[in-house]
Amino acid sequence: MIKTGSENLIRQNIYFQVFFWTALFLFGTAKSYGEYDGGNFGVLVIYNFCHWIFQIIGANLIYYILIRHFSDRKKYIEFFLYLITGLYLLSVINRVFIVYIAEPFFISEPKDSLISIFTDIRYLTLHYTLPVVSGSFIFISIQFIMRYRDEKERSLKLQKEKAELELKSLKSQLNPHFLFNTLNNIYSLSISNSDKTSQSISQLSDILDYILYKAEKKWVAISEELTIIEQYIALEHLRYNHERLKISRRTMLHSSNTIPPLLYLTLVENTFKHGAGKNTGITEISIEIEADDKQTYFSIENTCPDYQDNNENGIGLQNIKRQLEHHYQNNFVFRISRKNNTFKVEIITPPQYD
Repeated sequence: MIKTGSENLIRQNIYFQVFFWTALFLFGTAKSYGEYDGGNFGVLVIYNFCHWIFQIIGANLIYYILIRHFSDRKKYIEFFLYLITGLYLLSVINRVFIVYIAEPFFISEPKDSLISIFTDIRYLTLHYTLPVVSGSFIFISIQFIMRYRDEKERSLKLQKEKAELELKSLKSQLNPHFLFNTLNNIYSLSISNSDKTSQSISQLSDILDYILYKAEKKWVAISEELTIIEQYIALEHLRYNHERLKISRRTMLHSSNTIPPLLYLTLVENTFKHGAGKNTGITEISIEIEADDKQTYFSIENTCPDYQDNNENGIGLQNIKRQLEHHYQNNFVFRISRKNNTFKVEIITPPQYD
């Protein structure tokens, strides 16, 4: 039978209570022994044991009933009223338990009357309420620390799950976006009965293989990403002739760094879509990649028409930024700039990150 999370929490709480209250009893007994100056030490242990039982009861009542059901729900007036009343009744019951049940077994002295027990507030407070309050304070303080830790872990887990879901959503937006543009390219070739159609399908097959099997990973080697970028550029070359499209690449890989899959490919695809795709003249694209043991630098720039709006708010660039935030938190640089008719994107990331 599979244990649920609640069963594990109950078991964890039982272990904690056994350890905590046993330690508290032993500490109280050792303290009493240190202050012991004669008489029957066994009687003192019995008194400590009687107080110890009501410390356990009082601490659990205060935390699991009063704090959970009143203080946590911001019912502070009810909380303080029930707390004062509960401590008083618990002290009275503790006193009655000792006088009428415990003491007859080891001493024979006149018993205090119930009226004196109920009305001697000062004695109840000093000898019965304070031990309950002191034990409860330590117990509740530790419970709050454990509760804060559990809530923090639960919050971090929920944030991680949320981030992973968002990342999957981003990739589900990205892949159809990329495929839609690529299929349009092949469609254009097929209409013109180009003999390059089969070659483009082969190129697309390699890209699809990368998307299906590599995009699910958290990290890929830069060399793998660059290989598929070359496949994509080759596919785009089938659509645009070399007179219209001029591409320069500068690659310096001095270290086997990693990046999230599709990170650079998305920017390359975005450049073709908003550069060559909307420019009737010559489009120049420059790609630079440099990787060493300190960082990974990637930049891509393209010429674009003077009238074209900066595409900083496009789906592709938004997804890139959100993926960078997901994978690197604040440990990255993402710059978008435009000067005259040149649009440039730069990314600087750590060599390895997790």
